[in-house]
Amino acid sequence: MGIACLFVLTNKPEDAKWLKDDEREWLVNSLSREDRTPKKVQEMPLLKLFSNRYVLCLALVDTCASAAGSTLSVWQPQLLKAYGLSVMQTGLLNSVPYAVAALLMVFWGRRSDRTGERRWHTVIPMLLIGVGLFATSLSGSLIPTMFMLSAVLVGAYAFKGPFWALASGMLSNSTAAAGLATINAIANLLGGGLMVNVYGWVKEGTGSYALALLPLAVLTLISVATLLILSRNVSGKQMRNKAEAT
Repeated sequence: MGIACLFVLTNKPEDAKWLKDDEREWLVNSLSREDRTPKKVQEMPLLKLFSNRYVLCLALVDTCASAAGSTLSVWQPQLLKAYGLSVMQTGLLNSVPYAVAALLMVFWGRRSDRTGERRWHTVIPMLLIGVGLFATSLSGSLIPTMFMLSAVLVGAYAFKGPFWALASGMLSNSTAAAGLATINAIANLLGGGLMVNVYGWVKEGTGSYALALLPLAVLTLISVATLLILSRNVSGKQMRNKAEAT
């Protein structure tokens, strides 16, 4: 991918051959206007940032999605191999959920952009993650497990685009940059790091790769409820105003 980017990506938007002429012109003009517009940078106190309930709740939601993807990327092969598969069979089956997720991620993101709806396009993938993890922890056979793992990864990947669009709309201009960075940092630290190890600890205690998914399933369903409460009956403009007043 890095080598392809070296030859395909351009240094300036006006050289981007993959854009239509009108798209290229719009992008160049927009960037020129932004460069000419004076920018006022407002510093966000660290304490205020970490006490902002929107930032903290959105970090919880992103942590769960990141944890699901990271945990399965590390532990899914062992979970599948526990069904008595060979190394070759494990490798082939392990790729199936990712292939399904890659296709549906693009579809879901485009659907969210086309409709302009973000809330449910974020909630539904989170529900897929939570229900999929819970069902996997109770599954005792390979085929249902494959379906459930695919559902989890579809949710983890389809979640990304709508979530960041939703988060950007919920944070005010003064908190957006620092807030989004904080959400991402917390999610990577806890979801990509801690929860992967928590899974290993629970697996050691229970002796089951599947049952070790249960704590993450419960946490994900809690985060769904948190997101629904946080964003209910609130428009994008109201979300920004409330976040700025927090």
